[in-house]
Amino acid sequence: MTDQQLAGATDPLGDLAKAMGIEYLEASAERVVGRMPVKGNTQPYGLLHGGASCVLAESLGSVGAALHAGPDRIAVGVEINATHHRAASDGHVTGVATRLHGGRSLATYEIVITDEQDRRVCTARLTCMLRDRPPAP
Repeated sequence: MTDQQLAGATDPLGDLAKAMGIEYLEASAERVVGRMPVKGNTQPYGLLHGGASCVLAESLGSVGAALHAGPDRIAVGVEINATHHRAASDGHVTGVATRLHGGRSLATYEIVITDEQDRRVCTARLTCMLRDRPPAP
């Protein structure tokens, strides 16, 4: 995948991924890898905020679903769930989104988020609805 194709897939996600410091490292319809700093994404106790893990998970899964959908379609998240296994308090966390189902109208991804010691921090699942791209205004 070229940088231009990746940029096209991630632009529709808006500014949230940038604000969280998310970096995309690898992207295809089958697998998307990205990372996010813990610093700046914590709850009051200095631990990675569970919502930040969900933002990383949905961002990665949505890129995969958008690539699966193709250029004439869009991917819209319709369901996400997450189990937080352990805390992270520094460094970066890395997420790997793996496609579980890629159909005509739905795409589902499992996202595993690990800390710098490769310990599982969070497991999430995202389902996106695939729709035709609306006409430009």
